[in-house]
Amino acid sequence: MSLEQPEYTVLYKDGDVEYRQYEPYLVSEAIIENPGDYKDVGNEGFRRLFRYITGANQGQQKIAMTAPVAQTKGEKIAMTVPVRQSASAAGASVTFMLPSRYTLDTAPVPTDVSVRIRQVPGRLMAVLRYSGRWTEQNFLKKSETLRQALEADSIESLGAMQSALYNAPYTPPFMRRNEVMIAVDRLPAAAEKMAEQQLAAY
Repeated sequence: MSLEQPEYTVLYKDGDVEYRQYEPYLVSEAIIENPGDYKDVGNEGFRRLFRYITGANQGQQKIAMTAPVAQTKGEKIAMTVPVRQSASAAGASVTFMLPSRYTLDTAPVPTDVSVRIRQVPGRLMAVLRYSGRWTEQNFLKKSETLRQALEADSIESLGAMQSALYNAPYTPPFMRRNEVMIAVDRLPAAAEKMAEQQLAAY
């Protein structure tokens, strides 16, 4: 894929689940208030962010497209609490990664008040990759599969489950790269044991 993507290192793979250490990166994030249908949230967030990268910013700069479009299932929640959508007090959000040449100081400022720029910190993520359509049903199904894998290893998840879309809508479903992912507190015990054995072999 020619589009720039967040940098990460695969630290361990357990069946279909990858444990990746992500480097920090910037995102443009569209806030969707009172989120409803999963697909509608993704479409509306994509439209706002696409307008941003095609000139709806101070300076009317054109910004290169990156991958993935990321989304975490939005839901209506009380005020007690990034093609990525995340539940928040404001609603849901969809994010595009900004090209790595930008910083918080140099990123074009959005003219849409529902779009913001923020830094995503480096973090350890558990990721499950799958093909097929980017639907709420698939998101929920794969999310449950990933949660069960984490529970089996007594790994604590941190934050909301996210989904990520890497391909254009015209890509045949069987060729698409989709992912569900969530930040976690540590690697599985098997990975730690493997690392100890490798150190002992030196």
